[in-house]
Amino acid sequence: MGGSGYVSGGGSFYGGASNVKELEDVAKKELQKETPTTRRKVFVSFRHTDKKMIDFLRGQAKNEGSELDFIDMSLKVPFNSENAEYIKRGIRARIDQSSVTLVAVSEDTHKSDWVNWEVEESLKRGKGVVVVNISKNNNVKMPAAVESNRDKIKVVAWKHKDIMDAVDEAAENR
Repeated sequence: MGGSGYVSGGGSFYGGASNVKELEDVAKKELQKETPTTRRKVFVSFRHTDKKMIDFLRGQAKNEGSELDFIDMSLKVPFNSENAEYIKRGIRARIDQSSVTLVAVSEDTHKSDWVNWEVEESLKRGKGVVVVNISKNNNVKMPAAVESNRDKIKVVAWKHKDIMDAVDEAAENR
């Protein structure tokens, strides 16, 4: 008659287990399976002239088939203000919500006072910092805050697995 959801005959809804002991064993096996890594919350620091490359990076992180997998906590639209303290407060809030700051470095990034400040602020706030060279030049000049904190910062090439390994390591070691 109706569909009460009750199954007679001792059947089970999970894997054919018919008693509590079997259900416990099934549950233990499920809990022991390797769980996927946690998605990291990442603040992306970059020079505004590199926005196209950063949008590409963000797109790759959203692609399910990519090894890049993080939640982008950075600003998508610049603050509409000339007030530096107001802008810094907003950026600090985003850094605080993140576990790692990913710094995209190209040929001119070392000239950006904002990127340098974001690296310093991230370290001051106990966040992991990873630098990704988005340039074709392997010998780009690093921002001063990166140079002076080389022992705390990992620099990697633009390779998805290398980026994610460095982000995971930086998040776990903060």
